[in-house]
Amino acid sequence: MNIYLVEDDESIRTMVLYALSGNGFEASGFESGRELNVAMRARLPDMILLDIMLPGENGLSILKRLRASDRTASIPIIMLTAKASEMDKVTGLDLGADDYVAKPFGILELLSRIRAVARRTGANGEDTEEHYTYKDVSIFGDSHIVTLRGEEIHLTRKEFKLLWFLLENQGRVVTRESIMEHVWDTGYDVETRTVDIHINTLRRKIDDDGTKIQTIRGVGYKIG
Repeated sequence: MNIYLVEDDESIRTMVLYALSGNGFEASGFESGRELNVAMRARLPDMILLDIMLPGENGLSILKRLRASDRTASIPIIMLTAKASEMDKVTGLDLGADDYVAKPFGILELLSRIRAVARRTGANGEDTEEHYTYKDVSIFGDSHIVTLRGEEIHLTRKEFKLLWFLLENQGRVVTRESIMEHVWDTGYDVETRTVDIHINTLRRKIDDDGTKIQTIRGVGYKIG
């Protein structure tokens, strides 16, 4: 897998490139967005590690530009930055970043994030993992991972199945009966109140602004 690293700090750039090369990746480093542009005219990478604080065009501007182009829109991008504020994370993820790693970071953590993003997006040459996304929530089937604003969150097995079923039917109303049939084992006698309780628990974990899971009175629930 070919990775482009855009990082103006030479010591960090050298360290990351050394680690990537030592772990089987083909890696090239660039100090600025201008250097990245030149390289991408010749060859597109399989993934980009992109710092936010760069000379000239900053990382968020580069990210926005890459996502706006059909030629580069699907390239997985992980943001690297010393800024650890919630707003920086949200801005990067809203602009289309696939993940976010705040400095200082450990090399093992970075490698793990790279491999996880590669599995999810198919950047490693394997089939893309089946997943669903709505607003800032994503769920991944094979790895059993759920992320909220790019951060992994913990769901119980039933909560995971419930969220998967809702997102699988995004834009459609699902009845309590259909939820019981698909989320609970066949033949298991579940009261509709149990479904409501699990919905409320799921809301507390993924729907803090109250805009994702809609209650359709007398029928069931809907996402999207």
